[in-house]
Amino acid sequence: MKTFTLEQIAQITGGMLSKASDAAITRIAPPMLADENTLALALGEDEIANLSNTKAKAALVPLGVNIDGFSTIEVERPRLAMMKLITMFYEEPKLNEGIHPSAIISPSARLGQNVSIGANVVVAENAVIGDNTKILANGYIGNDAVIGNDCFFHPGVNIGDRVKVGNKVILHHGVSLGADGFSFVTENPNNIEQARKDGEIKENNTEQVIFKIPSIGSVIIGDNVEIGANTTIDRGTIENTVVGDNTKIDNLVMVGHNCRIGKGCMIVSQVGIAGSCVIGDRVVIAGQAGLADHISIGDDTIIAAQAGVTKSFPAKSIVVGAPAAPRKEFIKQLKIMKDAGELIAKFRKYEPLLKSFEESVNEENTAKV
Repeated sequence: MKTFTLEQIAQITGGMLSKASDAAITRIAPPMLADENTLALALGEDEIANLSNTKAKAALVPLGVNIDGFSTIEVERPRLAMMKLITMFYEEPKLNEGIHPSAIISPSARLGQNVSIGANVVVAENAVIGDNTKILANGYIGNDAVIGNDCFFHPGVNIGDRVKVGNKVILHHGVSLGADGFSFVTENPNNIEQARKDGEIKENNTEQVIFKIPSIGSVIIGDNVEIGANTTIDRGTIENTVVGDNTKIDNLVMVGHNCRIGKGCMIVSQVGIAGSCVIGDRVVIAGQAGLADHISIGDDTIIAAQAGVTKSFPAKSIVVGAPAAPRKEFIKQLKIMKDAGELIAKFRKYEPLLKSFEESVNEENTAKV
């Protein structure tokens, strides 16, 4: 069991310890789940209020919060301090050191120092795996793939041929890098091509053979990237699909062929990025947003949850809605819709008067005739 003193925790988190205590901290928890050996995490107003009923004797709190009878560690950035605390108490998944007997390693593959390969992992021809990299059970490393140093692949990760993965990359359960892109063509223009060109489908096409366009590019993943469970990143058709350094991708994300994603991006669960998109650096794409193919998103842009992005946006945009629009324009549209609703309500209120007036005018006109 990992145990820390409050002085050690204050030093590691960069916090200010308000009252010394000899408490041995063995875990962290919200105030209502804490005991005497727990550091209570009171990062928001509700948690701070709950300190009056906790069994804990010490708490991590935002800067400026002081609780009578408590040893408090005050921090300027509570969430950052929480990350450091969790890292202190975190224990990596257990794995077998070295090569598991059931693993299949091609004689032409090259493994660095201190590499761990789990049960049923297959490492194909000419693959390269860097120093200190750990690959857990049931993974596949394709032909000529290159995996960097200090990587950690959870069970069931699949790496396609010629894929390159940088250093210190974390891939969670079921990640797929380097599957063929979703790319097809018909002999004659089909309905989709017709609609894109003319904005309508003019005639019914006869049944056509759909030809697959193979993907001869690959995938390149930068350093310090983390990719969530069951996320898929397809190889490029001719050029490579690229994910830049320090980018973090959540579970269940789909990245299409030929995409280029910049550095330091955050892409949240269930995002779908169609082929040949260019995403700048430090872009945030919130959950369930969808991006159409062949569009560009500028640096430092934020795309809100469930946005339907059908066109390119410049740097530092805040994009909302479906179809997506700049946030200010979207709010303006909402106001117009609200005003229109109020006008309609007023019209319906006075509609009987208007109808009565029209009837009286018609009667006068009839009488004159």
